[in-house]
Amino acid sequence: MFQGSGSFLLLMIREHPNGIVFNVFVQPRSSKNKIVGLHGDALKIKVTAPPVAGAANKMCLQFLAKCLATPYSRIEIISGQNSRTKQILWRSEQATLSEKERELLKHKVEKLINNCIPGTK
Repeated sequence: MFQGSGSFLLLMIREHPNGIVFNVFVQPRSSKNKIVGLHGDALKIKVTAPPVAGAANKMCLQFLAKCLATPYSRIEIISGQNSRTKQILWRSEQATLSEKERELLKHKVEKLINNCIPGTK
């Protein structure tokens, strides 16, 4: 779990047998792709794609993969395909997730928040 300093902003990061899971809130049809902060317990992401035929979901995953410097194949929507709020699974590189790798994945997600919310750096 990440809590912004001096605030009540929370991003829930849960462990999963294959990696970590966190929530995202996707806002389609934005002027550019960007992470804008938190929406409840979810990372809020604006994407330029419309919510038609899975275009916004695909762009969300591509953008997250780029931001997290990980292959697109390791990021997956495990629930919320037809909703703005989605659960994202970031898969581990190995079949068995070590505690060290789990903490590294969590740290990278938290770093995304630190880079987009004033006062959390």
